[in-house]
Amino acid sequence: MDNTSSIERKKTRQILVGDVPVGGNSPITVQSMTTTKTSNVDATLQQIYSLAAAGADIVRCTCNDYEAAEGLAQIVPRSPVPIVADVHNQYKMALAAIASGVDCLRLNPGNIRKPAHIKAVAEAAGEKSVPIRIGVNGGSLHPELYEKHGGKVTPEAMVESALTELSYFDEVGFEQVKISVKASNVSLMVEAYRQLSMATDYPLHLGVTEAGPPPTGLIKSTAGIASLLLEGIGDTIRYSLTADPVQEAKAGRQLLEALGLRERKNIDLIACPSCGRAEIDVYAVASQAQTAFENKQIPLQIAVMGCVVNGPGEARDADLGIAAGNKRGHLFVKGQNVAVVKEDEMVETLVQWAEFITENGFEAALARADMEKAQKEAEKDRKKLLAIQGEDANEDGSRVNLIREI
Repeated sequence: MDNTSSIERKKTRQILVGDVPVGGNSPITVQSMTTTKTSNVDATLQQIYSLAAAGADIVRCTCNDYEAAEGLAQIVPRSPVPIVADVHNQYKMALAAIASGVDCLRLNPGNIRKPAHIKAVAEAAGEKSVPIRIGVNGGSLHPELYEKHGGKVTPEAMVESALTELSYFDEVGFEQVKISVKASNVSLMVEAYRQLSMATDYPLHLGVTEAGPPPTGLIKSTAGIASLLLEGIGDTIRYSLTADPVQEAKAGRQLLEALGLRERKNIDLIACPSCGRAEIDVYAVASQAQTAFENKQIPLQIAVMGCVVNGPGEARDADLGIAAGNKRGHLFVKGQNVAVVKEDEMVETLVQWAEFITENGFEAALARADMEKAQKEAEKDRKKLLAIQGEDANEDGSRVNLIREI
């Protein structure tokens, strides 16, 4: 199934974070952050590898003391992805991170405030060609900006914070920049990014800060990030969840795939919501299928449908699917019935056919099927279910009649 997006992205400058391009025409990247102590090199590297496997293109590690900086010096050469050092309060930690060999810095303008310190970091980063993310956070704005904007966080205050920091960089000729203006309030975050996108052409790093645990954190993050991506705003993203950071990387990757902004790496599983015709526990089978495909790296759209009466037709645009009927599973490829299997073999069969299609293509899959037989069996089960359940299994016809009587 075509996964290409029609979203027109805003043109931004391009920078390199290690060997990963951010901005310009480059793919939107996924980021996450380790939760280990950076000084614990082995534990941090283990988490970095897990994040990379889950879809993270770039990983951030805290650099809050010299032990962390020394840890970064050992982590960077062994990391499978570029490493960003997260620096909050000590500008010397930024200098130490640069010395450690990191691929990028993240500075919070609300915490490192002295212009001389900011420019010193920018100059040092420029000498080593290390880009910097200006990471504005609504919860830690400079006190003067709070006062100037009525004692509260506003989109204008956040954008002003970013542009002020950018002006210090301009003074020393530093241009390897990406910017974020994160807030925990989704509407505030979205408006801040909109204004920032109009004010600058530097690449933007999107995120809802302190979004919280799933599912609420996932909903808030998706609401904010997806809203902006659909407007063409954003060059790299991070879900900030109170959870295992691997969930952040997976969520970011899945969002970009769903929007057609990254090539699908794994299945897009669609499933009916279940109804009066469902012959199986759709939720359980869909969950089993999701688990079975989790680490398969199969870029197909796969459907799990509860009944053979409506399922194949409703999911005909899926690459591969299965629908239940009469204690059997009816497999279909591109809307065409190809096989009938036992109900308890449905998920296993889906995996087998998905792997075959990935390796050999759709034409080969259709060629090996006895489609005439599969279609006859599907039609036989469909008629049997209609005879048992009737034409109005969901009572929608009855509701329509009630509506017409109003």
